[in-house]
Amino acid sequence: MDIVLRASAAFVFVFLLLRVMGRRELSTLEPFDVILLVVIGDLVQQGVTQSDMSLTGMALAVGTFSLLVIVTSWFSFRFKAARKVLEAAPIVILEHGRAVEKNLRAERLTLEEVASAARIQQIASLDEVEWAIVEPSGQISFIPKSSG
Repeated sequence: MDIVLRASAAFVFVFLLLRVMGRRELSTLEPFDVILLVVIGDLVQQGVTQSDMSLTGMALAVGTFSLLVIVTSWFSFRFKAARKVLEAAPIVILEHGRAVEKNLRAERLTLEEVASAARIQQIASLDEVEWAIVEPSGQISFIPKSSG
């Protein structure tokens, strides 16, 4: 039972840490993907190489993490309030061609970084952009100004 409690506490800690880090740092990975990749890899390594952790303990810890991800995903799907807490929402960083400074600060982005992302998407200048939105994946979507 101690392994289940330690795995649960580690899951919550790593999840909160990744939420604080921000979505741009995670790029296209979701927080749960990172948690599973890092923690399961480490647990398996410990179970295989360390004599102080049994294979049963490793399987129980990995199973606990997997179950927590499944339960969290189910809560997110089933309850809108849980979804707001567990999943990032899109953030508008340019509105009607103007920077939304508080959102840029919240996402730790500069206009230079936004302009660079726009150039990658073949947008020469931010003057051509009506809206720029940081998506939950960390990617920036650009909606051009209408030509009419």
